[in-house]
Amino acid sequence: MKPLAIVLAVACCLALRWSAAAEPIAIDERAATEFFEKKIRPLLVQRCYECHSQDKAGESGQLAVDSRAALLKGGDRGAVLVAGQPEESLLLKAIKYGDPKLQMPPEGKLPEAEIELLTKWLADGAFVPEYGVAVQPKGKEIDWTKARQFWSVKPLERVTIPDAPKSAIANPIDSFIAVKLAENGLTPSPSADKRTLIRRLAFDLIGLPPSPAEVAEFLADERPDAYEQLVDRLLASPHFGERWARYWLDMARYVDFAPDWQKNADNAWLYRDWIMRAFNEDRPYDEFVTLQLAADLSDDADPRDIAALGLLGVSPTYWKELRLAPSVIEVIVADEWDERLDTVTRTFLGLTVACARCHDHKFDPITARDYTALAGIFASIDLADRPLLPIKQSEQVRAARTTAATLNEQLKKVTDKASDEAKQFQQQLIDLRTATPHFDAVMAPVIAEASVFVMPDGPDATKLDIRQRQPRDLPLFRRGNPNNPGEIVPRGFLELFASREIPSALTPTRSPRDSGRGELARAILSDARSLTARVITNRVWSHHFGRGLVRTPGDFGQQGERPSHPELLDWLSGELLSEAGLRAGIAATPPSMARAYGTGLPAETLRSWSLKRLHRLLVTSSTYRQQSSSATQSIDPDNHLLGRANRRRLEIEPWRDAMLTVAGMLDDSLGGKSLDLSSPMHHRRTLYGQVGRDEQHDILRLFDFPPPTNHSPARDVTTTPLQQLFVLNSPFVDAQSAAIVATLQDSSTSERIARVYARLYQREPTANEQRVGEAFLNPPTPDRWRSYVKSLIGLNEFLFVD
Repeated sequence: MKPLAIVLAVACCLALRWSAAAEPIAIDERAATEFFEKKIRPLLVQRCYECHSQDKAGESGQLAVDSRAALLKGGDRGAVLVAGQPEESLLLKAIKYGDPKLQMPPEGKLPEAEIELLTKWLADGAFVPEYGVAVQPKGKEIDWTKARQFWSVKPLERVTIPDAPKSAIANPIDSFIAVKLAENGLTPSPSADKRTLIRRLAFDLIGLPPSPAEVAEFLADERPDAYEQLVDRLLASPHFGERWARYWLDMARYVDFAPDWQKNADNAWLYRDWIMRAFNEDRPYDEFVTLQLAADLSDDADPRDIAALGLLGVSPTYWKELRLAPSVIEVIVADEWDERLDTVTRTFLGLTVACARCHDHKFDPITARDYTALAGIFASIDLADRPLLPIKQSEQVRAARTTAATLNEQLKKVTDKASDEAKQFQQQLIDLRTATPHFDAVMAPVIAEASVFVMPDGPDATKLDIRQRQPRDLPLFRRGNPNNPGEIVPRGFLELFASREIPSALTPTRSPRDSGRGELARAILSDARSLTARVITNRVWSHHFGRGLVRTPGDFGQQGERPSHPELLDWLSGELLSEAGLRAGIAATPPSMARAYGTGLPAETLRSWSLKRLHRLLVTSSTYRQQSSSATQSIDPDNHLLGRANRRRLEIEPWRDAMLTVAGMLDDSLGGKSLDLSSPMHHRRTLYGQVGRDEQHDILRLFDFPPPTNHSPARDVTTTPLQQLFVLNSPFVDAQSAAIVATLQDSSTSERIARVYARLYQREPTANEQRVGEAFLNPPTPDRWRSYVKSLIGLNEFLFVD
């Protein structure tokens, strides 16, 4: 074959093999449903339901918009929606007031922002979700006894480990899986080979490929516990926290910069680094949750833990044009409360509580009163900046900086900078800086006990009155509108978790001077303890196995999927919670299996809520170690029964990091400020690449990085031609290919090919791969070598975990 033909063949092979094993392209119904429920349904409720609900449609042109069928059917004038064609939709014509005879709502034209939302919805296909569960009848009293028996909120009970054949049982996880497989006439798949396992473990636990030397060492290690020793080493690696921090930051909608009019996020990296350290130190999950909600509420808190408040400190803020009337700004401020409530409840509880802003939740036992009780907590805090110092020093620095800002403003007004007046201000600034220790300390984005009150400021203008340590209880927002208030609701937790054996940690009787954040954290970890444990356990499982035991990690309510292995999920959640159960389990287990329960620490030092212990339990199971190809594929193609390993594609972060690693270019230093991914000198892990609220680097945007505008429970995997073109044309991929070639100079073509395969795939090339490579590299010019290496980087074997 001629060289040009080989190049074309390699390129075609790249394109074909890239897509061959990837997930099929599908409509993102999850994102479309979220957009409808958070943006469109509340708008319809507020603006349209009064006249166009099913019980009033007869008086309003037979048009109802409170059900999917009615909305798609339309009314007397026909269909109101034309998917993908906003300008052809009767709905858009009516709300734009283009026809004098058709203007809706009749009391006045909608704000432009609401028209834009409806236009976007129509342009994106006018998706209206169709749910597999019944909508709760309007006004029906909730049967709380029945609601509390729902699988995800029921208290955890002791689960008996089932009997299973001992041959493939490394720890109790395997017993649950084997029994379920046996019930369906199946058996677990054999273990993957050691090369596959070390690659799988390395990417799962630290997000980096193993080196050829590490692979060779593991293959040669014949100790019976060689695999467990490898797990312990990877769990102890400082890169473990880097890998798992990124999963958490997706849910926390982490950003490094935002539009100019939003709150500055320049120092958000302090939150990112705190998350990383917390995972490395195995901070117990209950402590991990509490610090992110209320780290500042303890007088003896470690100042470094204040950075944990970045969960709320990096919240998006929305533009508030204060020349508009207070009624407009009230809605924008309420939207910010709503976003924070949504992030917290979906992250820790896996519940879509924000769907109850306008009305009682249509599917789950969450009332509008519940929403309002929780929203009062988030209305009683405000974004702030604070140095990571003890409280007294922190207050001194903040006060000094406030004074300095005032002095700088006064200095700006002095036209003659050489005047005595200007010199006086300059000297005051110097004195202030000198007298204040840590004046230049980095300020972390956090929160403070303060409420934002929207006040009139003359005719049709607004001012924001921020009142320190003045929490507030909110009124019910009729139809979700803060300008249509109802009764005042005391701050509190979800009624669903009331009347438990553990007394509620969040009640209206707490101090009226507190926002309730501390009590909210305790309620999540006490009242909702079982749900909280199930949610985080399922999240960890999903990242190791490709899918969760519950495949809707952000929705453990009625609309979410039921667990494929409910007893296993409850047993794992109980293990996460139970210190006593952990110790009993180790004591009653043979030493070979007991290692699966620990993290290399003596049993007496272990405690509940250890995530590293959970990780270890999962990855030391035989279930995790299965090979990915199996006879079960034809019987259980979706691998619902877990009879084999799921093939998983690398996310953008480990994929880019792997390129840097195999090229010998990776700077593996930990922490610090984020850098622009466009910089050719950015050789740090992708975790340290700058993330914008509205703008993303091409490499992130093309490879399914979630937009950090809101909470993201899972990433969508897509396969597009642009991804393939990126590999073929990216300067970054070119640079890594050239760096690999530069390290291969002192050997023959055959030896260099073998070294490239060992570095990229941790294996030797097959005879056919060796033959094709040598044919292409004849003559072995630098350009041919770079093209050859780049083609190997672009293949699925490098893109997939195994």
